[in-house]
Amino acid sequence: MRHMAAAALMAAVGTGAAVAQKSTADGIAEYREMLADGNPAELFEMKGEELWKQKRGPKSASLEQCDLGKGAGVVKGAFVELPRYFADTGRVQDLESRLLSCMESLQGFDARKIAATPFGKDEQKNMEALVAWVSAESKGMKFNLPQAHAQERQMYEVGKRVFFMRSGSHDFACASCHGADDKRIRLQDLPNLTKAPGAAAGFGAWPAYRVSSGELWSMQRRLNDCFRQQRFPYPGYASDVTIALSVYMGVNGKGGESTAPAIKR
Repeated sequence: MRHMAAAALMAAVGTGAAVAQKSTADGIAEYREMLADGNPAELFEMKGEELWKQKRGPKSASLEQCDLGKGAGVVKGAFVELPRYFADTGRVQDLESRLLSCMESLQGFDARKIAATPFGKDEQKNMEALVAWVSAESKGMKFNLPQAHAQERQMYEVGKRVFFMRSGSHDFACASCHGADDKRIRLQDLPNLTKAPGAAAGFGAWPAYRVSSGELWSMQRRLNDCFRQQRFPYPGYASDVTIALSVYMGVNGKGGESTAPAIKR
């Protein structure tokens, strides 16, 4: 009888913990839903659309002829197929690196100078706005990153290796937090980025407005913060390592809907 009572007590405790965990997750979801009604990312979207059409830079040109993968000037649907291979640059590019290429080739900006600028400063602020608008134009669409080109497949494999690579003072990897189901840190659910639907939910929510910092973060900035938490050196902006990780997550999230630009705590 004692064993039966103990088993019943443990089952009750386990059920209570599960209910408490579910209630916490539901509470956070409701909090995000309330915030989403007035997501400040919309202000960045408006600015991004203006920047896309505005004649700027040494060449006094707009970005309306920028090819994001679906033809010159086509924005709708481009975000959910990035990163992808571009023949004119001979490399796989994500949204940020592709915008840098267009800003340099069409408008005459120095892409290396922008890439070296701290987040939230000068042209990086404009980049965040452009990323917000372009991503918003594909909101609700399903991710379908191409893998036909050899470089696209290679970047997926590189991203996979980086995702599982353990290093740094804490022996962390991306997979330490995002490599399995039902993981949490504090009150934050951690999506499993190795498969759908977690990969789409995690990858497809960025760029996002961060309430805690009052800024809009691109995927590049989100990945930089992940590297910081792993005690790794910061990767270069629009570098191959961040693009490879984006390919890995994006391909894993195939079929999931983009919610970017989302809102985060």
